[in-house]
Amino acid sequence: MGPDFPNLRLDDLAILLVEGGSRILPGFSPDLSAKAVTALERMGVTIKLNSPVSKIRADGVMIGSEFVRSTSIIWAAGNRASPLLTSLAVPQDRSGRINVQRDLTIPGDSWIFVIGDAAHCADPGGNPLPALAPVAVQQGGYVAMLIREETAPDQRRPFVYADRGMLATIGRAQAVAQFGLLHLSGLVAWLLWCVVHIFSLIGFRSRVRVMSEWMWYYFTFKPGARIIYTLPRQTGEEESKSPSRSAGSDSKE
Repeated sequence: MGPDFPNLRLDDLAILLVEGGSRILPGFSPDLSAKAVTALERMGVTIKLNSPVSKIRADGVMIGSEFVRSTSIIWAAGNRASPLLTSLAVPQDRSGRINVQRDLTIPGDSWIFVIGDAAHCADPGGNPLPALAPVAVQQGGYVAMLIREETAPDQRRPFVYADRGMLATIGRAQAVAQFGLLHLSGLVAWLLWCVVHIFSLIGFRSRVRVMSEWMWYYFTFKPGARIIYTLPRQTGEEESKSPSRSAGSDSKE
């Protein structure tokens, strides 16, 4: 595993991706979801579909009735909305988001707006918009215009999200991109993902610094992240023979 963890072997690790739905990256087309699965499996990731997590414990997760032991659990399926939203006393979805009107207001008050990941806003097909930054940015601009121009409720045009495409990075030189009928994957999609993220940064110096770091990590194979893990506590004779005490021990000298 390199100089950071010389005693950690890849054979000792297992990465399991658990998805409650029928495919990963459901916001993308089925062909791009399949390519993402292929890329992840090539990296050694095991994928379990149609397997919702029923419980998370300190030593692992329950996938239905099956228990999978794990010391590192990363939850990436979203969180409940802020409990502050319950003070509005209006209908919410199962994640706690407000079911907003077509002009992003709450039912019963035409001048209280809810946007971003606090709002359950449906597209023309009835599907809720994803809780992503591009959606929140467009909603913010829409609401700012209504407030600035003091547009009367009966004169407001419904909010319509302009989908400018989606990008998702999978790993080194691996990504998927979808812009309407244009579907890209692999190195081309990954380079496009890099360009989009660089130009979305604020300031020329930030763009140069981030781009330089990415180039350094790519050509030197130097990881840009570190693994945080804990060793199991030693007990009995093993503890008495230990030459040193690990950091974070709750015993006192």
